[in-house]
Amino acid sequence: MGRSRRRARRGLLEDLRCRLHEHRLAIFASAIAFRALVSTIPLALLGLGLLGALGLQDTWKNSIAPAIKPRVTGPVFDAINYSAEKILSTGTAGVIALAAALVIWDLALGVSAIMAALNQVHDVEEQRSTGRRAATAAGLAVAVAVCVLGAVLVVTVGPRAGGSFHVLLGIGRWIAAPLLLALAVGLLVRLAPAERPEASWASAGSLLVIASWIVASLLFKLWITYVANFKSAVGTMTGLLVLTSYIFVSSAIFLVGAELDELLRKQAHGRHLSVFELLRRSSSPSPS
Repeated sequence: MGRSRRRARRGLLEDLRCRLHEHRLAIFASAIAFRALVSTIPLALLGLGLLGALGLQDTWKNSIAPAIKPRVTGPVFDAINYSAEKILSTGTAGVIALAAALVIWDLALGVSAIMAALNQVHDVEEQRSTGRRAATAAGLAVAVAVCVLGAVLVVTVGPRAGGSFHVLLGIGRWIAAPLLLALAVGLLVRLAPAERPEASWASAGSLLVIASWIVASLLFKLWITYVANFKSAVGTMTGLLVLTSYIFVSSAIFLVGAELDELLRKQAHGRHLSVFELLRRSSSPSPS
């Protein structure tokens, strides 16, 4: 019984490996990661513009700037701080408009790569018109930007809340941020493919994406907190390499989760397996 279950798991992993190679998901993950990396600069500008527009300039001075200062040289920090203060104090409307347009453009290109990848995963042909594909990519780009930026602002601005909201937001931000990111993943998985897959709130692939991304993010945060040092050329290059690797791994995790969901759906004859069903099948005795 245990031996047959181990054979079944090995067969599942082998099928997953073959599908990942057949659908060239490493190439798609690289394309998605590149667009996500490019979008980080306008996304940071958009975040600063929103902080200025909302009157939260102290968040930069008290939370963000102190975390950057020890890890870079004095002249580099002075340049970063001067630029941030300039954005926060003047011209936030123009910065927000320009940064938002650049973020939507970059993320829309990334979403287009996700759409093509998920069509491969679900073995469907793209039959949507060019206009509909562009509108879908732009709409999903806006939704993803709102979710990501909302998660970042919740984490950074939450501790600055005063009064009775301080404790509530101090704890709730670590719940709200993953929920916003999970919403972005759910929208992409549901709406990006040419044919919408069956909705499943607790699929194995979705849990894999969320859990693996949380682990990768915690490791990245630990590296930033205790290891990162951008005061030398080697440290700066290492930082860029780690950041690029983190974004690529996040993109790969997303595609692997979607592929796992599709593989389990096919094994279940067209029906998505929830995590609870998967665990029940794994623990139930196999027929003799």
